[in-house]
Amino acid sequence: MMSLVVEGKVWKFGDDIRKSFTAPGFSRHQGSSPKEEAMFGMRSNRPGWAEKVKECDLIVAGQNFGCGSSRMEAPKNLVTLRISGVVAESFGRIFFRNCVASGLPVLICKGVSECFEEGDMARVDYRRGLITNCRTGKQLKANALPEMALRMLEAGGLIPLLKKEYKGQPHADP
Repeated sequence: MMSLVVEGKVWKFGDDIRKSFTAPGFSRHQGSSPKEEAMFGMRSNRPGWAEKVKECDLIVAGQNFGCGSSRMEAPKNLVTLRISGVVAESFGRIFFRNCVASGLPVLICKGVSECFEEGDMARVDYRRGLITNCRTGKQLKANALPEMALRMLEAGGLIPLLKKEYKGQPHADP
């Protein structure tokens, strides 16, 4: 079960970070494992980032994070890298939905990119929508996630939630 309160180092990204930055199309052919594929994440706009990111680190971003074509690999790569979530000014709609389905916590929070510097420590309470800069003490309130999204995140994504909720029930024939 995933904790919905996390603390981690902030990696700061700007506006219009495309899904293809997180999951470049060629990486699906280069890597032989999900971890190897995830290592191509952000290479085009921040070479070496995937090698430096640590478990529980957080991404803080500007407007339109995850814009562009629909790639389920984009949030899965961040999950594989053990990112504990993304807080941004706004998200690409499909990316936001794919993150929740993949078990990657996301929050929309106006002013978040101005509140943090790269390397700051952040505490994020996804259930309450509270984001705290541990260095400055400044706290922001994000848009709340619906209860269904919180249940998916706590379960680790859509598939784990469905397996948990429908365990032991007979399968329907197609």
